[in-house]
Amino acid sequence: MELRVLKTDGSETGRTVNLNDSIFGIEPNNHAIWLDVKQYLANQRQGTHASLEKSTISGSTRKLRKQKGGGGARFGSIKSPLLRGGARIFGPQPRDYGFKLNKKVKRLARMSALAIKAKENNITVMEQFDFQEPKTKDFVKILVNTNLVDKKTLFVANELNKSVFLSSRNLKKVSIATVSNLNTYEILNAQNIVILEPAASKMDEFFKINE
Repeated sequence: MELRVLKTDGSETGRTVNLNDSIFGIEPNNHAIWLDVKQYLANQRQGTHASLEKSTISGSTRKLRKQKGGGGARFGSIKSPLLRGGARIFGPQPRDYGFKLNKKVKRLARMSALAIKAKENNITVMEQFDFQEPKTKDFVKILVNTNLVDKKTLFVANELNKSVFLSSRNLKKVSIATVSNLNTYEILNAQNIVILEPAASKMDEFFKINE
């Protein structure tokens, strides 16, 4: 898959980059994508929810009435789940929602997500750029020049540049990730993927290392 490299002003550099078909041209595996996204979202859950059960709720343990002779069912303390203001039965308790997923499945899911974006023609290759100091308006200018304003855009860099990262931090629809930190959810959540030129060659190396 051959793509033209764009400048930050939207014009072409005259250079092209070949994206490996073994990554961007595979048949997407929807089940692998589902598993990876499910794990990502599960890991975002804090799992700190808790409800008051009979052993943790505050209240008297005094027996409300005698065991027998009242004509009704036996009765315990006021903390009974059957009473208003009582404890909760089988309520949620703190837990970890994360689960294990094999590296090969996660790798297949990332490649499948990239292949989907490639089929939709939503991948752009741009030359490497930098700012002398963090300025959001400079980053917005790049988005305007490349028709990416008001579109969810994921920039994929070879390594994280502090000035570029700080310049984009206030833009809600822009996110920046390095090749080694790519995840399936971010790829699918973005409308457009912008791969910086040095990161394009790093893609082959990264996915090959994790085979």
